[in-house]
Amino acid sequence: MYLTLTLLCAFILIYSLGSRRIESWPVNGALVFTLFGLAFGSEGLGWLGLKANEEGLSLVAELTLAVVLFSDAANVNMSVLLKNLRLPKRLLLIGLPLTILLGILSGYLLFAGMGLLSIALLATMLAPTDAALGKAVITNPAVPEKLRESLNVESGLNDGICVPIIFILLSLATEIPAEGKATTMALTLITQSIGIGLGVGLGVSLLGSYLLRLSHLRQLMGEAWTHLPVVALSILAFSLSQQLGGSGFIAAFCGGMLFGHLEQARKKKLLEESENVGNLLSLFTWVFFGACYLGQALPFITPRIVLYSLLSLTVVRMLPVFICLSGTGLSTFEKLFAGWFGPRGLASIVFGVIVFEEHLPANETISACLICTVLLSVVLHGVSANPLAKRLAARV
Repeated sequence: MYLTLTLLCAFILIYSLGSRRIESWPVNGALVFTLFGLAFGSEGLGWLGLKANEEGLSLVAELTLAVVLFSDAANVNMSVLLKNLRLPKRLLLIGLPLTILLGILSGYLLFAGMGLLSIALLATMLAPTDAALGKAVITNPAVPEKLRESLNVESGLNDGICVPIIFILLSLATEIPAEGKATTMALTLITQSIGIGLGVGLGVSLLGSYLLRLSHLRQLMGEAWTHLPVVALSILAFSLSQQLGGSGFIAAFCGGMLFGHLEQARKKKLLEESENVGNLLSLFTWVFFGACYLGQALPFITPRIVLYSLLSLTVVRMLPVFICLSGTGLSTFEKLFAGWFGPRGLASIVFGVIVFEEHLPANETISACLICTVLLSVVLHGVSANPLAKRLAARV
């Protein structure tokens, strides 16, 4: 345990001291942390005492995603978003379903023996984009603001929308519902997931904003504690929604949007610590991913799995986005840019843990595809983010 803590803290210290220089390189933090975990984990030198614990990885990844979603949503420029609301609406209502369908078709052509439900699960697990990995683009002023806000909202909500789909497919894969019950079950899960998530997220933010203002007026909160309430609110919205049967991801993102709107004057100061916590949790998630999962999956990654992963990151994502953004006034390059920057990361890892716990017959192929896609995404999106953003800025 002490050797693990020593290595992690030494790595964090070295990375943080050179972070400005490292961030100018054509790699992102997620790749650096993953490679560190791989090098010192069980499949490397074996110095990190981290073990593959699905529940532990799921909890860290979920909390990371909740904090990141809340913070990113709170930073949304509502005036820009409202003027361009049709872009995220098209991405979520047209682009996301088409991405899942095209992912199913690609999986059927490459893994016909895996079973349609397993292929549908894989396609849905890989459909959501990652808000944390997309930060390089979402926070880059070189990217037009309407595109940044649209991609931010898409990444904030698409994982929450996919949650009920994942559970429906899992229910169908593990047990056959009574005749006539499948449609009812699907509608119930979708309504419950979105409705409870939305209600909890908005309710927690309203209450939290009111209490913060009351505390501020009466000068009840110490200066050292001013950054922590947002972290608590983001995790509270997520965990309460999950407990009540809703989508914690939708709760965190919708709650963050309302909180940012209500606390515009003070949100920069309030959000500072939550962003730092999100970055720290991300570090642990990627180290854990590299140390415990990547190395074990490498022997099972075949050329066919690599092909599916590349298709998932390119045609399966980019074609639906290009189609759904047609007629919006965006240039061809802007549509291709929006399609390319759909990185896969924390949400897919969380969904993977949920699916792996069911021990489906196709688990080995599903896990290899998921890990390969996330790894390729971390590398390719990290390397291409800044160069393509600069090229886009020159064209706009």
